[in-house]
Amino acid sequence: MSGDSIIENRDYTLIIDKSASMATSDEPNGKTRWEIAQESTLALAKKCQEIDPDGITVYVFSGRFRRYDNVTSDKVSQIYAENEPMGQTDLAMVLQDAFDNYFERKAAGTAKANGETFLIITDGEPTDRKPVIELIIDASKKIDRDEELAVSLIQVGHDKKATAFFKALDDELQKAGAKFDIVDTVTVDDMQNMSLTDVLLNAITD
Repeated sequence: MSGDSIIENRDYTLIIDKSASMATSDEPNGKTRWEIAQESTLALAKKCQEIDPDGITVYVFSGRFRRYDNVTSDKVSQIYAENEPMGQTDLAMVLQDAFDNYFERKAAGTAKANGETFLIITDGEPTDRKPVIELIIDASKKIDRDEELAVSLIQVGHDKKATAFFKALDDELQKAGAKFDIVDTVTVDDMQNMSLTDVLLNAITD
């Protein structure tokens, strides 16, 4: 299977953390995690648009979440203008909605043939670790093949607890009962040395 064919005819959903800690700056250039996430989002939206012309789904979440459908790269700045970092990192609720939406479309025959990639841009360990793990394991049991769903955790900032949690998710899921290992993790530092196509391909083929 060629790399290009697997990232085409596929849907892309971007899930962006807007918890209070995203306003933190821990980069030498003084940019906040929120600003770095915005740059990554824009680049991802542009790349996804080339392969998924109807736009991507974007969620912004903290204690609650908002969903934006059919987002093209020109709408990204509007989403960031409408949201600012506050609250905590409640990932399970938004992940549940995103997975439910995919399985509803799959059941209705409207999901793309190659499945879906969820890219989660976050800086911290979620407040609801256990439900997040259970949701991912549950989703892995409902799919027919490994590459059908991909969850890529993209970490901005340098929170060591978050890195450890993501790494465990990446490495331990199958031991915990997942049917397929559908998670991979990337730090923003890793992303600097990878093209976005590599990031997307990595999410699916890791």
